[in-house]
Amino acid sequence: MTRERKNNKSTLKKVLHYVGKYWFFVVVSILLAAVSALLTLYVPIIIGDTIDFIIDKGNVDFSMIYALLKKAGIVVLITAFAQWIMNICNNKISYGVVLDIRKEAFEKLQKLPLKYIDSHAYGEIVSRIIADVEQFSEGLLMGFTQFFTGVVTILGTLVFMVMLNPKITVVVVCITPVSLLVASFIAKKTYSMFRIQSETKGEQTGIIDEMIGNQKVVQAFGQEERVLERFDEVNERLRKCSLRAIFFSSTTNPATRFVNSLVYTGVAFTGAIAVVNGTLSVGQLSCFLSYANQYTKPFNEISGVITELQNAFACAARIFELIEEEAQVSEPEDVIVLTDVKGNVELENVDFSYDKERKLIESLNLSVKPGQRVAIVGPTGCGKTTMINLLMRFYDVDKGCISVDGKDIRQVTRNSLRTSYGMVLQETWLREGTIRDNLIMGKPDATEEEIITAAKAAHAHSFIKRMPKGYDTEIKEGGEGLSQGQKQLLCIARIMISLPPMLILDEATSSIDTRTELKIQNAFAKMMEGRTSFIVAHRLSTIKEADIILVMKNGKIIEQGNHESLLKEKGFYYKLYCSQYQ
Repeated sequence: MTRERKNNKSTLKKVLHYVGKYWFFVVVSILLAAVSALLTLYVPIIIGDTIDFIIDKGNVDFSMIYALLKKAGIVVLITAFAQWIMNICNNKISYGVVLDIRKEAFEKLQKLPLKYIDSHAYGEIVSRIIADVEQFSEGLLMGFTQFFTGVVTILGTLVFMVMLNPKITVVVVCITPVSLLVASFIAKKTYSMFRIQSETKGEQTGIIDEMIGNQKVVQAFGQEERVLERFDEVNERLRKCSLRAIFFSSTTNPATRFVNSLVYTGVAFTGAIAVVNGTLSVGQLSCFLSYANQYTKPFNEISGVITELQNAFACAARIFELIEEEAQVSEPEDVIVLTDVKGNVELENVDFSYDKERKLIESLNLSVKPGQRVAIVGPTGCGKTTMINLLMRFYDVDKGCISVDGKDIRQVTRNSLRTSYGMVLQETWLREGTIRDNLIMGKPDATEEEIITAAKAAHAHSFIKRMPKGYDTEIKEGGEGLSQGQKQLLCIARIMISLPPMLILDEATSSIDTRTELKIQNAFAKMMEGRTSFIVAHRLSTIKEADIILVMKNGKIIEQGNHESLLKEKGFYYKLYCSQYQ
């Protein structure tokens, strides 16, 4: 069995697992498909009998014709009603399965380790959850709508044809496998093509997402032409692989139609001979020809369904890859919930690197007492932000241990650890909603007085009041319409409302003017009193009052002390300070 067939089989099993939840609707859909198909097959018999009542000149039985046509009308109405209910069931199954898959994919996204998010384009991930799931739902719906009915129609037609004339039925059955072989051959060829098409769509979505989020940078550096060239290259690849996939899949219908025409010709020829020999009536021949049409029609539909399902399975495989991606390390059964945190933080012989072949942090040791302010400085890429990632357990250490109040953070719930820290980053994030919604994110039950007090302390109150609806002003995701400095002030106010026992300030005032920064530093000083604080800063003037300054280089702490003692040593910190203020 080829790898591709194994993947297809594996994907089908997973799809059936999700479909199994809606087994009742599947059963009802199959039963209604059978009813619909059998009643549809019964109509040609009624029409054939009607024809037999009108072929003799002067011997037309209008009363029987009227009764048969009335009967046909009732059968058609029942068939239409059965198909309507069947389509409702199919919609319920398809969109229910899509709802479950998309929900599970999004839930998995919340559990994935940051290394997965960091190593994949955001647009590509979005494409899997939105575009691929949508494509999968269309293929699944088409499959349920046409597959059941098609199979029942084929089986039912065979039974009716055998009852009418077994010999002509043999002609039909002998030619039919050719149609199946043609459809199967094309389906195998198209799966890999649809897979490539789906992956290229994800790549294209990633480029679009990247460019929309960084359009200012692109224009500032005059990169429009290069971006267009890159997009055109991916777009051209998508065009080529889409054309190949569509071309091969589009040959399915004409190929099967050709075979089906052979079936119809064979039935017409052998049936005409049977009528001449008197073994078949004209009405029965009409019925047989109708069955030949109805028998071959599902093969066209099923071949189309197979093509759609190949595309759907290719998309489903990408979704399941995301769902089955290894989640972040699960919490042990005896996990501890951090309460009444004092802020004693210890790092013992910590090793960590993003790429195992490139060492970053090695044998890092640090002891921080409750209430101490720890500043982390050093050149770009020395491991400052990485250290913050480890403290928050966004990444787990490769070796060693990080503990809070004597408890290994790997034995502590992530939620209780992270809620013990208040974090303000250089990169601001605001969600869609009101300014108030964004401010109370860390403390949903905050009072109006607490909100205003924190906003004033962060020097955000004045510009908030100038906005159309003040604190109830709606803002878009990312804080569109606000300056970078205003967004950073809102993030600072958000932390001042929640006031956790420990703080992390990673270039928290990088986008704020110097005058406002001095005022905020005073507010920070009050907020940090009695709270263990980690401050990452490039501007050394902001960390003069820190209890401990850690100077990092190449993932190691090379100097440690307060501002005055480090200047007296005239080491690396002294050189950094002089480079900024001489």
